[in-house]
Amino acid sequence: MKTRIIGLDPGLRITGWGIIDSEGSSLSHVDHGIVTSRNEESLSSRVLSLYTQLSEIIQRYTPDEAAVEETFMNNNPLSALKLGTARGVVLLAPAQAGLIVAEYSANKVKKSVVGVGHADKAQVAMMVGRLLPKSGGVTKDAADALAIAICHAHHRSFREKVGGRFSI
Repeated sequence: MKTRIIGLDPGLRITGWGIIDSEGSSLSHVDHGIVTSRNEESLSSRVLSLYTQLSEIIQRYTPDEAAVEETFMNNNPLSALKLGTARGVVLLAPAQAGLIVAEYSANKVKKSVVGVGHADKAQVAMMVGRLLPKSGGVTKDAADALAIAICHAHHRSFREKVGGRFSI
């Protein structure tokens, strides 16, 4: 059975998104891109813009499930707070649409896609290109989002085989 997955890489200025179809061990690229907000806008306007753009993408592609990258600790408290706000929006949009939302650490995503948990963004983008050859010309934020979707597809497939639930 085919499952459509949206992967989301949260950020207040740039949020990457990538959509794949997963059927068994077969993955296919559907689309990818970024949503943005402008630094000169108020925080409330920025999060509304992110939410609106993500909601439109979810409505257009009708994914079955969503996967979001967990954030890492940031040394700058203001940056961490803004990223946390953006992450809340990125979790809310698919949840509001009734989707299951799984969360994965950056290391788990990298290990699932590249094979090592400390791969750099170039390695992730290269492997995404190999796993999804029709995703050509992908930006780093969209590549990360596609990697998150791939990670979810791999872990989802494993859970289906062992009869587990989505509790990462």
